[in-house]
Amino acid sequence: MPLSRRRLLATAAAATLVPAIAKAQESAPSMRAPGGRLNVHPKGHASFVMETQAGVLYVDPVGDPTKYEDVPKPDLILITHEHGDHFNAETLSVLSESAGIISNLGAFGKMPGSLQDRTETLRNGRGHSFGGVTIEALPAYNLTPDRRKYHPRGRDNGYLLTLPGPFRVYISGDTEDIREMRGLRAIDMAFVCMNLPFTMDIFSAASAVNQFKPRMAIPYHFRGQGEEGTQDPAEFAKLVGDHTEVRIGTWY
Repeated sequence: MPLSRRRLLATAAAATLVPAIAKAQESAPSMRAPGGRLNVHPKGHASFVMETQAGVLYVDPVGDPTKYEDVPKPDLILITHEHGDHFNAETLSVLSESAGIISNLGAFGKMPGSLQDRTETLRNGRGHSFGGVTIEALPAYNLTPDRRKYHPRGRDNGYLLTLPGPFRVYISGDTEDIREMRGLRAIDMAFVCMNLPFTMDIFSAASAVNQFKPRMAIPYHFRGQGEEGTQDPAEFAKLVGDHTEVRIGTWY
C-alpha cells in the first residue's frame, strides 16, 4: 500500500528550523531531512501530524476532527494504545478515509470492522513497511510499581520510524525511561512523553534523552494530574545536554 507523495515538504506551511538562539524553541518543530523537511504539527497532548518526504503521518489522533482541517490528509495513522487521550474510534473513522492504520492489539479490539479491515497490528518488536517507511513497534510501559497498572509491559507501543535517507524518528508513546528507550541510537527526532502519575517526570525523561542523544527532542504529553503531575517542558530543556536541541511547540 504505497504512501502518496502528493504533499511534499517543499510545499509545507509549517515553520522551518533556524539555528538555535535559545536552549528550547517554542515554534512548530521542523527539521531538515533527506529529500526535504520534516514538519510537525502538534494537535493536542499526545496527537500530532508529521509531513515527511514519504507522506503524511498522523499519530494518536483524537478529539474534534475539525482540528485537522489545516493539515493534509493522512497517508498512514499510528495508534500507540487504547487510552482515550490516544485513541478514539469516531475521530479515527472520520480522519482515516483510505489511510493505512498501524495499531497495538488493544486499540484494534475497540475498532469497528471497517477500521479493522485496513489496520495492521504490531506487537512489541515487530515491524512493518508502508511505502518507503519502515515502522518498528517498540515497548512502552511503566517501571514504577504503583504506575504499572497504567501501562503494563507488552501491551502498548512506541514506534521507531525509518524514513528514506535514512532519517529515524522515535515516538515514545506512554512510557517511563525504560532500557529500550535508553538503548536507542542514531535517532534524528524523538517525541518524549512526560507527566505524572501516568508516565515520568522531566528528570527521568531528560536522563534518558541524555543517554540516547537524539539530534532533536520534542517534549509532549506533559499535562498530568494537577500542578504536580503536569511537567514543564522548558525545565526539561534545561536538563538536556547540548548534544540535543529541544523544540517544544504548542500542544495545549
